[in-house]
Amino acid sequence: MTSGWLSEAQARVFRNYLEEAIGQDNAAVAFSALEEPASVSVRKNPRKPSPLPAGEAGRVPWCRSGFFLDSRPVFTLDPAFHAGAYYVQDSSSMFVGHVFRAVLDMVKVPDDRPLRVLDLCAAPGGKTTDIAASLREAYGSRFILVSNEVMSQRVSVLASNTAVWGDPCIVVTSDDPSRFASMRGWFDIVVADVPCSGEGMFRKDPGAREQWSADTVKLCQGRQRRIVADVWPALAEGGVMIYSTCTFNRYENDDNVRWISDTLGAGPLFPDTGDAGFLAGESGEGVLGTGMGFCLVPGLVRGEGQYCAALLKTSPESQQRPGRTGSGRHGLLKGSEAELVASFFTDDMIPVSRDGVIKVLPRSAVSSLPFIEDRLHVVSSGCSAGEMKRGTLVPDADMALSLAFRKESFSTAELDTDTALSYLQGNQIVLRDMPAGYTVVCHRSLPLGFVKNLGARCNNLYPRSRRIRMEIKK
Repeated sequence: MTSGWLSEAQARVFRNYLEEAIGQDNAAVAFSALEEPASVSVRKNPRKPSPLPAGEAGRVPWCRSGFFLDSRPVFTLDPAFHAGAYYVQDSSSMFVGHVFRAVLDMVKVPDDRPLRVLDLCAAPGGKTTDIAASLREAYGSRFILVSNEVMSQRVSVLASNTAVWGDPCIVVTSDDPSRFASMRGWFDIVVADVPCSGEGMFRKDPGAREQWSADTVKLCQGRQRRIVADVWPALAEGGVMIYSTCTFNRYENDDNVRWISDTLGAGPLFPDTGDAGFLAGESGEGVLGTGMGFCLVPGLVRGEGQYCAALLKTSPESQQRPGRTGSGRHGLLKGSEAELVASFFTDDMIPVSRDGVIKVLPRSAVSSLPFIEDRLHVVSSGCSAGEMKRGTLVPDADMALSLAFRKESFSTAELDTDTALSYLQGNQIVLRDMPAGYTVVCHRSLPLGFVKNLGARCNNLYPRSRRIRMEIKK
């Protein structure tokens, strides 16, 4: 096979690396599968039930909310996509969430604080939203998930995707991994899906083959070790690191896990990986145990590929205790305004404000936010509620999408698909039979956002940055 490769020699080196990692027979299957079309899969939001956007072609064995689709629809034309009802994610990537769920019971958290998790290299948000769903099922709102992306052009996508998903326990930050060293021993779990040579992108992005080389692998290995070493002090002793890549070679995978164990002080949690079935739930077929972690490759699984390992930190780390307490750079909202805002959300949310902008924070996270804000560049936290004008809350679009939002606290209007898409384009819609004022517009009972109903027309409050820009043919 030479299509997409710069040379026969380059393809030969890649195949040798593949054989080193997973054996000759498995490598032959995977190598040939790179010429087949990429699979299509989505992961549903358990808190926002909705039909699949296309026909189901099977369930993802290691993710009960993951489904394969029989075709790739135009997701932009499905209002449920914009409501956060599902996330388009490769099935192999969902295996990281499966490993996360497997280690969740191994981490012991004191009763007086929430579980603290860091997703270090989080954009565009697939793993963060998967982790958030698992944490919400296990802990309710008693967790803090710091979702970090160092690249400024990618962190805005991450913040938007997490807002659409709707979990207010996510704090989005944009910092180099070295910044987390000041949070000594603060996190119970760190997920490091580190930048890699991208062998798992070869089917989705054939151009990725042209960028691949042995030198790139070596460069990535060094970068990955720097990233892990930088963030290591932030993980508590007895905490868990989940290390993953979307590549297959041993240099970026098993060799790095071994380096973490020997150099930083950790032990693999799943060293006996010869039979992956015990971890893969219904079926471990196709999931390869490497002795340090798990490798998924095309041809053996219906996905693009992933490597994942979990390590228990054994090296000592003194616990950094929060200094300031309170609501951080936001002041607690008080009086009638606080009562009004609180009425729109579940009881575990606390209204706060800064410079006239109001948001709500999970009660269990309020005391931790100052500690995070003093050390990191926080892009978003909690859920934006809006602004007070003449005693009335002008609602923020994110409020309608939040899992903590009480939909019944506003008038609601159900839109058909054509009207919903028109709304998502930013067009004016008409709701003649609805009362004047702020209204939540929904599609199949899922909130999309707000309008201000004026009777003859509505002011569309859907954010410009999220509006559908493609031409929709009637």
